[in-house]
Amino acid sequence: MRLPQARLDQVLDRFHEVEARMAAASDGAEIVRLAKEHAELKPVADAAAELAKVRADRAEAEEMAGSEDAPLAGYAREELAALDASLPELERALALKLAPRDADENASAILEVRAGTGGDEAALFAGDLFRMYQRYAAGHGWKVEVESASEGEAGGYKEIIASISGEGVFGRLKFESGVHRVQRVPETEAQGRIHTSAATVAVLPEPEDVDIEINDADLRIDTYRSSGAGGQHVNKTDSAVRITHLPTGIVVTSSEKSQHQNRARAMKVLKAKLYEQKREALAAERSEARRSQVGSGDRSERIRTYNFPQGRVTDHRIGLTLYNLPKIVEGEALDEVIGPLIAEDQAARLASLEDGG
Repeated sequence: MRLPQARLDQVLDRFHEVEARMAAASDGAEIVRLAKEHAELKPVADAAAELAKVRADRAEAEEMAGSEDAPLAGYAREELAALDASLPELERALALKLAPRDADENASAILEVRAGTGGDEAALFAGDLFRMYQRYAAGHGWKVEVESASEGEAGGYKEIIASISGEGVFGRLKFESGVHRVQRVPETEAQGRIHTSAATVAVLPEPEDVDIEINDADLRIDTYRSSGAGGQHVNKTDSAVRITHLPTGIVVTSSEKSQHQNRARAMKVLKAKLYEQKREALAAERSEARRSQVGSGDRSERIRTYNFPQGRVTDHRIGLTLYNLPKIVEGEALDEVIGPLIAEDQAARLASLEDGG
């Protein structure tokens, strides 16, 4: 796509303006705000500057290609061909940086995995999914902390909520929100019949500065004794915390730390949920203007099937089928699913930019 030079100049002018204001600023809050904008603009400005240079080099090579000096003209034509070959990718890379993007792309995230239909097998599958994300996070150098967990009677989890901290967590995991379906023979199945079970995954952004006001009068805070698998896993004191946000009915719990820590962690999850509610309301307003096949994050629809007998994983949103289920479930090859989803989303963003959205 051809990006107008005026748009490039606009980006570079703003970048240089921010740099100049940073050098002159004395207010701490303003310096922090400018530094954040500078960090966001720098990759865009660098790409714009590189593209502008290549375009200038091309104009110079085009002029030299018409020279009466045959060797010089031949060299210039070779240079022109090389520059023409590099321009489309440079323009596409910059266009992606300029295209509308999720403001929470680089945020950490709250991950929720819940067993759906399928009884004990659904809880076991929820446990498999959570371990997949744990291993995937470890491979990316992210930190995983369990906020609360309710174990299944046969293993796995009825529900588990964790925070995943790191650069770009939400940008990569947001496509995991939805209903995940599994087809396999449960360990408890004596007849060897394939069962279908499901678990739901929700990924909520956890930005550093969540602009959410919570009135203490809107909260009901209960403490209770946490229940687990038994033995040493059961808390002996009423240290678990349940917070109910009365206006929305949102309930969050934390049972992994001391009562004081549980309250702080539960409030963090509550803020993320209220923030996600705001995001969804805004997305609903914009849905008529731009609807993305991948980016909607609708958790009510089935997004993926894991078929163990065939070793197959199918993502239904983009019609992607892969036959390396063991490595995907281990988290090792999950990027082979997430990568195409990101590419599809990028294509939608580029289309939005071309349409003037």
